[in-house]
Amino acid sequence: MTESRDPPTGCAMFGIYSGMFRRRRSASMTSLHRMNGTSPVAPEAETEGAAPAAAQANPAHRKPAAVSHDFSLVRRPSALPVPAQNGAGARAAPPGANERGRPIAKAANGVGGARAAAEPASEYTGMAAELDKMILDHQRVKGTTQLVRATSGNMMLHRNLGNLNAGAGGASARNSAERGAKQASERKAPNGYAFSGMGNIVKEAKPAAGGELCRALSHRTDPEKLKEMGNEEYRQGHYAEAVALYDQAIIMDARRPAYWSNKAAALAALGRLIEAVSDCKEAVRIDPSYDRAHHRLGGLYLRLGEADKAIYHFKQSSKESTDADVCRAQSVKSRIAKSSDARRLKNWITVLQEAQAAVSDGADCAPQVMALQAEALLRLQRHDEADALFSGAGAPRFGVDESTKFFGTFGHAYFLIVRAQVDMAAGRFEDAVATAQTAFQLDPSNREVTNVQRRAKAAASARLRGNDLFKAAKFAEACAAYSEGLDREPGNAVLLCNRAVCHAKLGRNEKAVEDCSGALVVRPSYSKARLRRADCNVKLERWEASLRDYQVLIQELPENEDVKKSLSEVEAKLRSQRNGGAAARSQN
Repeated sequence: MTESRDPPTGCAMFGIYSGMFRRRRSASMTSLHRMNGTSPVAPEAETEGAAPAAAQANPAHRKPAAVSHDFSLVRRPSALPVPAQNGAGARAAPPGANERGRPIAKAANGVGGARAAAEPASEYTGMAAELDKMILDHQRVKGTTQLVRATSGNMMLHRNLGNLNAGAGGASARNSAERGAKQASERKAPNGYAFSGMGNIVKEAKPAAGGELCRALSHRTDPEKLKEMGNEEYRQGHYAEAVALYDQAIIMDARRPAYWSNKAAALAALGRLIEAVSDCKEAVRIDPSYDRAHHRLGGLYLRLGEADKAIYHFKQSSKESTDADVCRAQSVKSRIAKSSDARRLKNWITVLQEAQAAVSDGADCAPQVMALQAEALLRLQRHDEADALFSGAGAPRFGVDESTKFFGTFGHAYFLIVRAQVDMAAGRFEDAVATAQTAFQLDPSNREVTNVQRRAKAAASARLRGNDLFKAAKFAEACAAYSEGLDREPGNAVLLCNRAVCHAKLGRNEKAVEDCSGALVVRPSYSKARLRRADCNVKLERWEASLRDYQVLIQELPENEDVKKSLSEVEAKLRSQRNGGAAARSQN
């Protein structure tokens, strides 16, 4: 029967390794002194060919057993040539060998090794020597007496070996801790305990940071310690590391609601709100009276635009929530309802105002609210703002499956069709077709979804056909193709600009200016359309109009040499025209 015991901690293992290191070093030194037959104070040199006289005189000092069981000894290069073998293939026993003809300094694996004559006898071989060499090398380089690392292989390794790297800033240590936490969930030690990283202790260059990491690794089996570490990472803004630590704590004890709630907070900081809701719901399921989890869950629902659920959880957390929280949730509910009603009436200004107010009240990551804003901006001919809304850092980016499951098929399909229209307005026709197709797959019976899908396909096809015709120098046919696309997608800035180029190629500069002006109405920052209009105005000798466009372009494209040159030419033409007019007036 064997006695069961708790697995030693990392720091305990470090103590064990230190003791083994000292014992092995002592054993190595003792064995070598015995082999040399001298005192530790004044060692003598030895060679492979001849043993010291003291060793020959006293056979007790030639016992190979004193060395043969030291598995840490390693082979060292021979300093003298090996004696020639006889015809029978047997080697003659050299002086200083034992009665079996083996060299005295045999390693445990049976391979002979000896020191060079010029090498001091006090310099010993084996694991202890390797350990000392590694330590001294590190101390010379770093100017410190701290250890680099100790592993379960009883070896002090220099710098990057082992599964944790002690970086100066601690970032790599955090990443390694995260990887270790993931590994702990995937494998078990033979004794049945979860892998705890024992034997892989890192000391940082800075004593404080190294101590914290050492304690972290030695307490990997304590979920409360992991939670505290996660809290510290969260406070420092390292949210991904915090999630990994909370995950490890949950693996060790999934019945603690605080672990789930804290992980939800870190996920929310990473923008993974739907996952955060799921973890918060688990915390509430474990402890229905957990006020903080209810309050956190209410805040998450509020941000996602689920006002009714937010109100419910705020009311469940009487100790954490305030009346202001409930009022904000009720305001979001009212704002969304008003915005949706205004959309049915096509009152786009009210839609935009109420949706923006809902965001201000807390629904900053609600896809429905964002879609209402973007659609209103499109209808108000503010395409650049609609595009910026979806491409901004705060835009929700949820997967199709998780978003459909959370918001429902209709809610996510509406978000997708608005996104498709924004892509079309920005000239991303292929993206628009793909997004509209996804919405159609989610809700094929919805007329609005079907209409957007057809429009996207028609506009993309017309633009592609127009581009092919333009490349073939068939400018009239290309102009007609772009016009067909504009019939399906009126006011599209890209199609208008492309048609303007065709008009310019055909010498219809007036029409080209009109199309460029139409594109700039919906997208004021559309530099290509502004440049085309300026060029057409130059051809029409409208110097002041072209000057205004070039002055805007030089602000947007300060390094563009063509714009600089064109601006100088227009300014010269305008000065010449004004000087000519002044001279004519003076003659009269």
